[in-house]
Amino acid sequence: MSNPIDGRFADLDESLFMPRELSWLSFNQRVLQEAGDETVPVIQRLRYLGIFSSNLDEFFRVRVAEIRRLIVVSSGQKRQRAKELLATIQEQVVSLQKEFDATQIRVMAELQRRHIYIIDETALTKKQASFVEEYFRQNVLPNLEPILLTDDQAIPNLADESLYLAVDLATREGSQYSVIEVPTDAVGRFVAIPKGRDPASKVYILLDDIIRACLPQVFRGVFDIESAAAYCFKFSRDAELEIEPSINESLIEKMATSLKQRRKADAVRFVYDGAMPEPLLDYLRKRLGFGRYDSLIPGGRYHNSKDYLSFPNEGPKYLEFKPLPPIRLPNLDNASNIFDEIRAKDVLLYYPYHPFDYVVDVLKTAAIDPKVVSIKICLYRVASSSQIVDALINAQFNGKRVRVVVELAARFDEQANIAWAERLTEAGIEVIFGIPGLKVHSKLFLIDRVEDGRHHYYSHVGTGNFNEKTARLYTDFTLMTADQTIGEDIERVFDFLKYNYRRPDYKELIVSPHSSRSRLIELIDREIANARDGYRAVLFFKCNNLVDRQLTLKLYEASQAGVQIQLIVRGMCSLLPGVRGISDNIRAVSIVDRFLEHPRVYIAHNRGEPEYYIGSADLMTRNIDFRVEVLCPVYDKDAQTTIQTIMDQQWHDNQKARILDSKQNNERVDSKGRATALRSQETIHRYLETGKAPRMPKGVMRTLSIRRKKTTRITDSHG
Repeated sequence: MSNPIDGRFADLDESLFMPRELSWLSFNQRVLQEAGDETVPVIQRLRYLGIFSSNLDEFFRVRVAEIRRLIVVSSGQKRQRAKELLATIQEQVVSLQKEFDATQIRVMAELQRRHIYIIDETALTKKQASFVEEYFRQNVLPNLEPILLTDDQAIPNLADESLYLAVDLATREGSQYSVIEVPTDAVGRFVAIPKGRDPASKVYILLDDIIRACLPQVFRGVFDIESAAAYCFKFSRDAELEIEPSINESLIEKMATSLKQRRKADAVRFVYDGAMPEPLLDYLRKRLGFGRYDSLIPGGRYHNSKDYLSFPNEGPKYLEFKPLPPIRLPNLDNASNIFDEIRAKDVLLYYPYHPFDYVVDVLKTAAIDPKVVSIKICLYRVASSSQIVDALINAQFNGKRVRVVVELAARFDEQANIAWAERLTEAGIEVIFGIPGLKVHSKLFLIDRVEDGRHHYYSHVGTGNFNEKTARLYTDFTLMTADQTIGEDIERVFDFLKYNYRRPDYKELIVSPHSSRSRLIELIDREIANARDGYRAVLFFKCNNLVDRQLTLKLYEASQAGVQIQLIVRGMCSLLPGVRGISDNIRAVSIVDRFLEHPRVYIAHNRGEPEYYIGSADLMTRNIDFRVEVLCPVYDKDAQTTIQTIMDQQWHDNQKARILDSKQNNERVDSKGRATALRSQETIHRYLETGKAPRMPKGVMRTLSIRRKKTTRITDSHG
């Protein structure tokens, strides 16, 4: 019998791969499961509903839009598969929407049990109604710009992802339709109103319901209104930017033009109140130009649930997660010179447990240190008030040579990055925009410091962005090192970004698009060879997404050779674990908890001398072949131990981990009857604070931890 994944026909066997779009929906279901978890504080459950909604918006703007384009440009079997996938997505999204609605009802009931009420315009007391009317006149009405819909007047380009009310007016002159944008940016979605009969209550009304309560005032003096009703809707546009080649335009000008065009891009999803009358729905559908491959999704009365992310908590603190205080590092806090500390020993940080301040402090110190001659950095997404950018500008003012690589094509941050690039340029900083066709996704900086008459490099390689805000919400590793070989490699990366006709030769780093694919395959092949030679062989990969087909096939090959493979994948996973004869030796989990799991960590057992890599690259074709990514080896033994202990805890998580099986049903890791409950995001905090690793549960899931230990063949007593 031939190997089912062997050779030339492997890519044709679709049964070996979970479509990445369906896997992404499975990830978003895991977010929804957290909203439904009654052990999660209720305000946080509401915010998980907001995360689910925000994720779904981006899914349609990016993933579904891509499938629609594929249908248009493809033919034959490829086109048919894309159409079938789109139909499956539609079916699953509708199912998830029903699950969302049911979860939302339960969360609202729990809020009410906590004396927090979100009421609509039909439940207002006389006192509340009076408040709402006055609030509408003072704050809402000045921000409303209703659009009357007529057959002979084109509808202007409506804003992507904004919330609208479709208004059905019955007037003496006849029926009239209108569209009103709900001005959430100007007013806010949730408005606190006077208490009702419960003196301990907190009462809110949604801005859309305030408009509903006062609809006749919107059209005052225009129509003699007999009745009026309003129904929410929103839509998502294709987020892909098309940048036309032009000699006469700078890249910033091209990007700005493309951003303006995004507002006019094709709509790919229309979400509406299921109670909307059919004539009004048909009219909107035709006027907005929805076609046969667009997703029309009925829902409840309310949309744009991403606004739950900003829902206020004016109740007890226990309605949200208990804060985990940042863990300070005395050697860095008390250092007379931060560069002496990094030179003496590599610094490994793990956000948000460690504060991001340390990275900011290094750059601020470099900005005023007379020995520092240059700073080079890659910026992908930065905070709206960025201390990183301030430090770079200060460095330029202090005579340092500063080079900043700004990625203008960071999706949905394009406008902000244009503004940062302009500000940096105005300060006299050398700003470059990378390489056409290759996003610069690396999380690097390099400081050149003259010590004893010689140049010394201080390097940063991270798994997350230089962003103070997300460093409080995402888990990420940062490595700061004075290893000169690594520094020289990072210098080669920056040299490539400026002079991209050169092909660097890296000594230690794994760099996309040059060496990531070949080096990762070498890493896997070595474990395959070890397994076939009778040695213990283990691979442990943690990433956001695993969808590259060649690497998936290589992991299947490793499994068949006897390599034990452990995967922690937060988002999309096209690999199917646990399939008999294909992936028996592959186990995979996903963790969704209070922090977004964001690190990329790749570990190979290497016959008991494990190798550790951290960096920016996911196992996606775009990251391997079409971006500038960097994976960096971690050599410091204490740093290796820290990474391994954190990964061990996550692998043994029996509270928030879900099993990624071949169907991605998102079953929780079974913790019943286990003596030890382990919620990794909390135990990791205690470990980093005390230095003591928690006791691991036994029997939760088959695991083969990587330990620094010489091994012989597994047939002897070492096993």
